[in-house]
Amino acid sequence: MSDDLGLFSEPDVHHDERPRAKSGAVAARRAKRRRKRTILWIVVALVLAVGGVGAYYGYQTLSGIGSFEDYAGAGEADVVVEVKDGDLVTTIATTLREQDVVASARAFTEAGREDPRVTAIQPGFYLMKTRMSGQAAVDRMTDPKAKVVPLEVKGGNVLHDITGVDGKVTKGILSMLSDASCAELGGVKKCVTPQELRDAAENADAAALGIPEWALADFGRAPREHRLEGLITRGLYQLKPGASAPELLKSVIETSTQRLQGYGIPAGTKTTGFRPYHVLTIASLIEKEGLEKDFGKVSRVIYNRLAVSQILQFDSTVNYKLDRPIVTTSDDDRNRSGPYNTYKVAGLPPTPIGSPSREAITAAINPEAGAWLYFVKCQKDGTSCFSEDIDEHNRLVDKARAEGVF
Repeated sequence: MSDDLGLFSEPDVHHDERPRAKSGAVAARRAKRRRKRTILWIVVALVLAVGGVGAYYGYQTLSGIGSFEDYAGAGEADVVVEVKDGDLVTTIATTLREQDVVASARAFTEAGREDPRVTAIQPGFYLMKTRMSGQAAVDRMTDPKAKVVPLEVKGGNVLHDITGVDGKVTKGILSMLSDASCAELGGVKKCVTPQELRDAAENADAAALGIPEWALADFGRAPREHRLEGLITRGLYQLKPGASAPELLKSVIETSTQRLQGYGIPAGTKTTGFRPYHVLTIASLIEKEGLEKDFGKVSRVIYNRLAVSQILQFDSTVNYKLDRPIVTTSDDDRNRSGPYNTYKVAGLPPTPIGSPSREAITAAINPEAGAWLYFVKCQKDGTSCFSEDIDEHNRLVDKARAEGVF
């Protein structure tokens, strides 16, 4: 092995048989080699020192030893923080740091290390403060009052309010969305009003509302006051406080569109013979006309009637325009003109008549096999009886009336 620098030779042991007149040059070379050795050992020492420092701080990080930045107190200004589906505690901590809720991500993770509530934080929006201590941030984020209450849409809910015969008002989706939008920011309670939401629903363009491509044509043809009906399916919707009416509607519709994709709209509708929007309309009729256990058969009745150009004759479509929660209709109701009166107009109504559930959509895409053309509620729990001809249907109707079903 080469030892050009003389690191491994004994410095003063050598055999020099050259003339003594050259001893000065030899001494110079020895001094030069010693300087090189000294420099090399200094470099080696520095490398080891730097490595040691890095290892030390790495150990501190891994073992949780060492200081970290942390604010003091309960915070200052209001700020809205979003926790997304699938966020880990470390992700939440990073979000809090980026929005200056905490001084460092570690301030939050250390404060919540032994708190089981931290790992149970749910997706949604939280009303927090800037410049909070890690412990204050943990305490606030795990307080149910800090989480913005989501909008809950149930199967069959409609956009507009419905007034019962007793005068009681059942809030529609737009009114519920208004209530859910309320939050106190900067000491002031702010809500998007139902009228602002109605204006946006009726007048904002399709892009501003997030309308999916498969619904654009039907959305453009629908009556303005009903054009968002059915596009908001059943489920919970997280709302960002302080958002405008179009922003709220867009966030809800985009979330609903993702859910509809999972339920088979539009991809699963290709074999039905109907456009995706029409399948959504069929699902809304199924939701209104029967119990979940009967959805598949109700769907088949709709398919069969449309196939033979038989009018649907559904009370649910008539009541949709009358803003009534009841199912039955009078002769006068059924004689009213209008595109939603399926006693007078053939085919499907121009829009869905409510928010369909996943189960109703599944039934609309995959109706149960059968030749039924009629059904009637025949039990007091809402169960329907199905028949293939009008005579059998009339017999079931008379029996249901005799038994006080309706």
